[in-house]
Amino acid sequence: MPVTSVRPAGGPASVAEVGESMTARPPKASGAQLRELAQLRRARAASGGCVPGPAAVPRGENGLPAPVAAATGLRREVLPVPSPLAPLLPDGGLVKGTVTAYTGAGSLLAGLLATVTGSGGHAAAVGLPRLGLLAAAEMGARLDRLAVVADAGRDPVEVAAVLLDGMELVVLGLGGAIVAPARARVLTAKARGKAATLIVTSGSWPAPDLNVEAKVSGYTGLGTGSGRIRSITLDVAVRTGTGMPQRGRLVARPLGGRVEWTAPDNTATGDGNAPERREHIVAS
Repeated sequence: MPVTSVRPAGGPASVAEVGESMTARPPKASGAQLRELAQLRRARAASGGCVPGPAAVPRGENGLPAPVAAATGLRREVLPVPSPLAPLLPDGGLVKGTVTAYTGAGSLLAGLLATVTGSGGHAAAVGLPRLGLLAAAEMGARLDRLAVVADAGRDPVEVAAVLLDGMELVVLGLGGAIVAPARARVLTAKARGKAATLIVTSGSWPAPDLNVEAKVSGYTGLGTGSGRIRSITLDVAVRTGTGMPQRGRLVARPLGGRVEWTAPDNTATGDGNAPERREHIVAS
């Protein structure tokens, strides 16, 4: 009768079993694993023995990604702006995929919408019931390329998020609301993914890429209790991050049958008349 040796559970392995396990060959690596291993070795050799990990994303206040300055010599794609405003902006226009916080005169907002739609783009204005569509049209806006949602209900941010899918520029009036950082991150990421530009006004938005402030500093055309406004002068300040603001002055005046934005030293008029000399200064 054959005798079979039985090793108790948990007992020591036999000499034969140990020898067999020591002589067994490890499984062969696949081609993909070998290529990955070779890449890691090359990276290790090139870095002096250390393989660098992913670069840390700079964070600003409230945990939001900090605005990233444009690389030297690299020009980002931008939306057009009124010509005298362009020298104040870091890239000469509103960079696509960014968020700008705007405060001040609504006339410049109308000018931005007019410039984008007049050049063939599509734009939307959300939560801005006092937006002057007639003024925008006089500045050259294409109203057939401008979507207006004057009353956006209780959640204008959600309406703006939908419009970012098909618009180059969305101007969002927050109505005094404070947007939470988590929600701002979602909308900022969508703007970047769609290469759309978002301008927020009349509220608080955490860590925008750009801050623009425009104040009415004077106007011409009015006499003592009579006359009509011929031009409006704005003092504009543009700031990125915590840097020093770029300051300039813009003038909106009638030229050639429409309202144009010009620099203050450009005093020619389109109707052949001498420019108005009486200027009223608005106290700041």
